[in-house]
Amino acid sequence: MKAVIQRVTRASVEADGQVVGRIDLGLLVLLGVAKGDGECDLSYVVEKLQTLRIFSDDQGKMNRSLRDVGGALLVVSQFTLLGDTAKGRRPGFDLAAPPEAARALYEEAVRRLRHEGLQVETGVFGAHMQVELLNDGPVTFIVDSRKQGEVQDLKS
Repeated sequence: MKAVIQRVTRASVEADGQVVGRIDLGLLVLLGVAKGDGECDLSYVVEKLQTLRIFSDDQGKMNRSLRDVGGALLVVSQFTLLGDTAKGRRPGFDLAAPPEAARALYEEAVRRLRHEGLQVETGVFGAHMQVELLNDGPVTFIVDSRKQGEVQDLKS
């Protein structure tokens, strides 16, 4: 699973000309599901979204999490995060999970985040959408569940 996380002052998503999700302070999360992603990947990303300390404290240091600031999440599915641009001029999407599998993991991520008591807005899975945001900082991070094993190896 790959997520592009942007700290925002506000964000919204439209589908078919209608606003389907809108938040103020929080995180815009563009979420892509890869072939082979499962429970471990899902748990890793859901935990990171809740606990990553990327909001400023009183001294201006990134020391607060989404929970600490009472922020919300706008989670938008985006299979293009798994696009491979290494060869040629047209991205390849062989790494992206099939739509049915991707939808199931996307919806489960949203369900778990809501179950944790977070305000979660969403886009429309598989739809053409327009996303608008005011990035605060700008602050943008990439969370990639496939990298979690590499981090563990470095700590050993």
